[in-house]
Amino acid sequence: MLMNGVASGAVQCQMMDMTYPGAVPMHKVNFDAKTEYDMIQNYKVLQDVFSKLKIDKHIEVNRLVKGRPLDNLEFLQWLKRYCESVNGGIMNENYNPLERRSKVGRERNVKGSQRSAKSLLTNNSHNLGLGEGMTKNTGIKQGRSSPVMGGVDSSTEIQALSKEVTDLKLSVDHLEKERDFYFAKLRDIEILCQTPDLEDVPMAMAVKKILYAADARESALAEAQEVLSHSVDGSKS
Repeated sequence: MLMNGVASGAVQCQMMDMTYPGAVPMHKVNFDAKTEYDMIQNYKVLQDVFSKLKIDKHIEVNRLVKGRPLDNLEFLQWLKRYCESVNGGIMNENYNPLERRSKVGRERNVKGSQRSAKSLLTNNSHNLGLGEGMTKNTGIKQGRSSPVMGGVDSSTEIQALSKEVTDLKLSVDHLEKERDFYFAKLRDIEILCQTPDLEDVPMAMAVKKILYAADARESALAEAQEVLSHSVDGSKS
């Protein structure tokens, strides 16, 4: 669930908003994105910002929205290094991410309430047979809405966002440890396959085909299987 939150693209947009204040149209960022469609819209905002700032980095949106831990961790690490390179590794102490997110949420609520109030007023006027003049006489002005009922519980929202940030940090730490663990395993296998006694053994060659493959996993597996099949055919003959 935590990685799905990171995969939404909203966190990445906020990192760019902190690094380049005003460059990200935060009102377009959906922090509640759950579906792939909503996540893709966030990444479109991020890619537009990259293009505007001439950042030569292609975002693998189709892979990131799947929520795979390693793909998202790799992109987050790159983005973190980039943001640190811009500001010299110094965090903007005046930037409050929770306040920025809360502000965006409040703006959306107010705009949504204004649209709903205007629509309701118009519908009621038509249903009651009230014309434009009647509306003016009653003192009700189109385009203005009453204050948002209830408002936003800022304290509760900030606490929830703080917990989410803490959970995300713990998730990233856990993923980094998991990555290092499996990387160490793969490194041991690589060293074993490079020993003189095993280097030319078909199985070791097949394993190295997979280890050294750039990205096409299926083709690497097919090549490894081909190496093994040739060795089997050769032993039979």
